[in-house]
Amino acid sequence: MVFEELRSNPEVLWGALIAFVIVVLLTPAVGGMARLLGVVSPPGGRHIHKRPIPRLGGLAIFLGILVPSLAFLSLDGEMRGIVLGAAVACVVGAIDDFRGLDPIPKLGGQIAAAAIPCAFGTWIDHFTFPFLGVVDLPAYVGMPLTVLWIVAVMNMVNFLDGMDGLASGVCAIAGLTFMTLALSLGKIDAAILSAIVAGACIGFLRHNFFPARIFMGDSGALVLGFTLASISVAGLLKTASTVVLFLPLLVLAVPIIDTSFVVAKRLKYGRPISSPDRFHLHHRFMNIGFGQRRAALTMWAWTASLGAAALATRFIPFREGGDWHAWETLAVAAIALGALAFSVYVVYLLEIVKLANPRIRRRRAEAEDTERLSA
Repeated sequence: MVFEELRSNPEVLWGALIAFVIVVLLTPAVGGMARLLGVVSPPGGRHIHKRPIPRLGGLAIFLGILVPSLAFLSLDGEMRGIVLGAAVACVVGAIDDFRGLDPIPKLGGQIAAAAIPCAFGTWIDHFTFPFLGVVDLPAYVGMPLTVLWIVAVMNMVNFLDGMDGLASGVCAIAGLTFMTLALSLGKIDAAILSAIVAGACIGFLRHNFFPARIFMGDSGALVLGFTLASISVAGLLKTASTVVLFLPLLVLAVPIIDTSFVVAKRLKYGRPISSPDRFHLHHRFMNIGFGQRRAALTMWAWTASLGAAALATRFIPFREGGDWHAWETLAVAAIALGALAFSVYVVYLLEIVKLANPRIRRRRAEAEDTERLSA
């Protein structure tokens, strides 16, 4: 089904290719402009880079999304709202990159961007839930819920953007997964936009993977988070499939887990939720000796395993007409268990949950011995 849709709609692949080329070509110019304007991220503090790096890479990402969107999307309804909202998200992020925004005005800008798709019909007006069937939501519930979801994902991607290539790689994998799911559901515009996002992110990796020459900044993180969240609403959540309801949560599980962990830590220590720190998962990878390249690749693989579980749940017919198929069920279970095992491995490795991790204990004991000998 997916390959037939791709053959029938080549603009999906063309959109990804054009976005890739635009971002690859524009990013160096944007980086040079950022240096001239002094919009650079200095080293030190919570940052893990060793030299000043220009921000504003999100401008190239946004233009890479905008141009093929204008060429290939039907901009007479939901997609128009998503493109306009992405523009507002980019402006809010760019202002924050230039001069810094306080948390409240920044949140207000994010809410304004998230409200635009709702005004054009992109909001959760119904979903299908196990045992309940189709649940219709009134506008006064569905619209705020949609705004909350979009703003949450915008901030999740922004929180994740703390290591070379991490956020762009995770968003590329999410975009490819959303594209495949949207094609299977016949949501062609959502598939095109997902492919465009993936192409833009892969193009940006040419300049952003370790050692990064430019960062996407808030202008990029907010645009990517906004667009992926909006696609999940327009292309996935509003379907008659019960399983599809949970797929966006599975695909975006890595930024969701990272944000949940960071927020819980900040609340635990009485710090403002918006305050920067080194509680993120990528910081914990660095603390246990991973380099930036290895840490980013590990989190990409984690995201890909969760995306594979989402695709398996969608495409392997383990249950049809109320009947379970044994081999298909085993295949889905094996893929899901693989993703779960990877997640447990990361939780264990990073000691997110306090477990009896001999590796962590051994490293702490060695550090204490070294400190004692040097005293």
